[in-house]
This record gives sequence, structure tokens and C-alpha cells, in this order.
Amino acid sequence: MNNVFKNIYVILLCSTLSLISGTTYAQAQELKENASKYATTLQLVNLFYTDSVDSQHLTEVAIKSLLEELDPHSVYMDPQETKEANEPLAGNFEGIGVQYQMLEDTITVISPVSGGPSEKVGIMPGDKIVEIDGENATGESITTSWVQKRLRGPKDSEVTVKVVRSGINELLDFTIVRDVIPLYSVDAHYMVNEEIGYIKLSKFARTSVDEFDAALQALQEQGMTKLIFDLRNNSGGYLDVAISLSDEFLSNDKLIVYTEGRSYPKQVAKATEEGDFENGDIVVLINEGSASASEIVSGAIQDWDRGKIVGRRSFGKGLVQRPFKLADSSEIRLTVARYFTPSGRCIQKPYDNGNEDYFNDLANRLKHGELDNADSISFPDSLKYYTSSGRVVYGGGGIMPDVFVPLDTTDMSDYYKKLNIKAVAAKFAMQYVNDNRNKLTKKYKSSDKFIEDFTLTDEILSQFFEYANEQGVEYDEEGYNTSKSIIDTQLKAFIGRDLFDIAIFYRIINPLSDEFNVAIDLLTE
Repeated sequence: MNNVFKNIYVILLCSTLSLISGTTYAQAQELKENASKYATTLQLVNLFYTDSVDSQHLTEVAIKSLLEELDPHSVYMDPQETKEANEPLAGNFEGIGVQYQMLEDTITVISPVSGGPSEKVGIMPGDKIVEIDGENATGESITTSWVQKRLRGPKDSEVTVKVVRSGINELLDFTIVRDVIPLYSVDAHYMVNEEIGYIKLSKFARTSVDEFDAALQALQEQGMTKLIFDLRNNSGGYLDVAISLSDEFLSNDKLIVYTEGRSYPKQVAKATEEGDFENGDIVVLINEGSASASEIVSGAIQDWDRGKIVGRRSFGKGLVQRPFKLADSSEIRLTVARYFTPSGRCIQKPYDNGNEDYFNDLANRLKHGELDNADSISFPDSLKYYTSSGRVVYGGGGIMPDVFVPLDTTDMSDYYKKLNIKAVAAKFAMQYVNDNRNKLTKKYKSSDKFIEDFTLTDEILSQFFEYANEQGVEYDEEGYNTSKSIIDTQLKAFIGRDLFDIAIFYRIINPLSDEFNVAIDLLTE
């Protein structure tokens, strides 16, 4: 046996032996035999197959195929995939600290992170990075992954960039020392009116509880007594973070969630005495993109009748994954348990028809009319559960909201859809702000001033339609008039975002949302 396969066999055998504890002798023998069978197969392929093979690739394919037979959420990730998956939830990464977007095949800086490495050396919003460490950084081959590999790197390491800046003829040279850059999960928080506050959480990251507490305190200092907690399109994150955030709303000793699996005995998580918003009225917004940790929070609030859940049925992920590190820093995320809401609901949707059908569930919901009409959703009596006050709720496939709000497509013309698919409004807004930044910052000293006074003039709209034509979206007067409200509002929101921050985007766009307006009505009542 050559060294490569001897090492693979040893790894497989050692991994198998390390898992034998708690199994019967027969099971242990079967595990050893299966490990030996795979190592032998791999060796035979290497020795006798007609072409040369990549044994590492074959091993990864075999692992992925094995996990796909289990469930849709048990996955294998190579070292790079593991790093990319963990980074958004870690709360920080190491890099130069810029928010950027690819605009016309060019890296365009939206804004440098406040106090970060790029801001310290003088990188400004609107700068276009055209060269990184001597490599050309423009053109169709430049992807987000390509950029991240070159701009991110170990703390205290250096990267050189060349920048094109509006109004300056020559290229500007910068040497940037990388540092730890924070990632935020609270996208926005603001007062809707004198008593209602709003918090948008994009993911359940390691820093989410601290961010939420800071946002909550800031709103309470402004007089907030009622809260809209927006979890729409929040795909989840850490289980313990979901438990801690649920604890903010529930009084002492109330069950938040419990997990249970074949090799994992029942584990129960209850609220403590430390909640910062245990009494104020709350509405949680969810939709078909709200999953996992989002469903833990909304399920706990719903089961205890702590607040209202508004929107559309959530994704339906009730499986718990545990990460297992492998020797080469790759990772297996294996489903080890299911989680259950306080009433006993497991809201994991079925996956008996395979992974492809599972992940096409959203398209199937749309096809069957579920996003438009709550009556198209049926739950069997076997999945019936009861909240603390005796209201009926259902398990078996996501959290069904207390107040269903259909997806409104009446103003979504084909013209709007074409603009949206090509992100024309976002791209135009960035270019418009870059071309007019000095004038805009002088005129609008604050986000409040921008929201109050900025209007889309005929000149701006004319520039927008011309830009859309250049992007391959021909002007359609009827389509624009049908979607005028949403197109104009999105355009203003994107311009505000590029001029200030992402929070202003939600302040401008939220009034168009039916779910948001229903939440205000409920809290006002």
C-alpha cells in the first residue's frame, strides 16, 4: 500500500475507532470493515484505473454523496468553504475594511469602515480600485471571490492598491495594513413614531446579542415601548444566540426551545431573569426566507402568546447541526438533533423527496398559491398544538404567522422585474452618488434631512432611464407607471444608502411593505 493510501486508511480507521465509544461490538466491527472497504476501493482505483485520479477529490465526493443520503442540511465543506461559511457569523474578519460593489466590472468603494485601515490611509467613497498588489483588478473575470482573496488577509499584513478618484487625473497609490474588521448583524434600528421602535436583524451571529441590546437601549432611551422585530429573510445562525435573544422577551423559567436526537438526550433551554424587553408589545416579521434560529425566536414568542407573528410561513428548518473538524481543517456539519418549540412543535418541513425538491420548496409554494392566499395551506390535525392561551398552532413545516400577509405583486410590472433582475436601481444610485457626492453631502447634512427633502427630479429620472437602456432594459412607460411607487422609492432608498448607511435604506423602503404597515396597525391598536 503506497503512502498516500496508507495515510488515508489510518485516518479513516482512527476516525472510526474514535467514534466507537458507546456502540455495540457488532457496530464497531461494522464501522471498521466499512472504513477498510472504502480505503481498499480507493487504492484499487489509484493502482488500476485507466487514467490518473485525484484521490483527495474522490474522497470529498464520496463524503458529500454519503451526507446527501441523510438530509439536506448535513454537509461537507472544504477548508476554504468552511472559512467562508464561518466568517459572517464570527462577527469579524481580517482585511482592509471597505464596503464595495462591482460596478461596470470595477471595484467601487461604497464606504470605508469607520476607523478601519482603509479610512485611516484616505480611501474615500466612490474610489475605484483598479489594481491590487500589482495585479489588474478590472474586467469581467474579476469576481467577488477574487477580490476577497486579495483584499482580505492576516492582521498586520500589507496590501497595495491603485485607485481612480473622480476629479484627479493620475492614479492614487495606497499601502493598507490589514486589521480586524467588525461585521454587523443589526442592519437598522430607528423609531417609527413616538412609541414604536424597529430593529432589523440579518443573521444570528456571535455579536448579535450585544448589537441587539445596544439597539434596544438606544430606542428605549428615545421612548420606545413597542417593538417591530424584523426577521424576514434571516436564514439563522447560532442556536445559543437564538436562545439568548428569545430570553430578552420571555420572563424567568419559560421554556424557549428543546433539542433531542438519537445520540443526544433531550436538552432544554429556558429563559432567565435577565430579559431587557419582557413587557413591551412586540410584533415579529417573518417570511419564507426566515429559517432556523429565526424560527426558534418566533416559535417561542408565538407559543407563549408573547407577541404577534406577522408575514408568511417561514422556511421550515428544525434540524440542529454540529460541526466536526477534520484533520485538514475541512468540516462536516452533521445533523445530530431536532429542535422543538415550547408547545412541542418540530417545524422541520419534509425532505423525503430528495434535496432538489426540498430546496425548490419556495418555487412550489409560489406555484400552489401559498404566498398569495393563506387558505391554500393545509395542516393535518396530527400536527395541531396549542399555545399557552390555548390557541391552535401547527408543526410540520415552518412557523405559520398569526396574521398572514400575502405577497403583493400588483405593482410589479415586467419592466420593474427586468430592472430588479439586473440591479439597475442599485447600480445607478451608486454612480449617481459618486458623481454628485460633494453636492449631496453639502445639501443633506443628515439622514433625516435627506429623507425629508430629497426628491427624484425629472433630470434624475431621465438619467436613470438612459442608464437602464444602457444596461439592456428598454424604457416602458406603461410598466414604469404601474411600478412608479416602488421604483422611485427603491431608487431614493439606494441613493440614501450610498450617501449614508444601510439603516436609511430601511427607513425609506419599509413604508412600502404590507407586513410593516400591518405591524404598525397591530401595535397601534
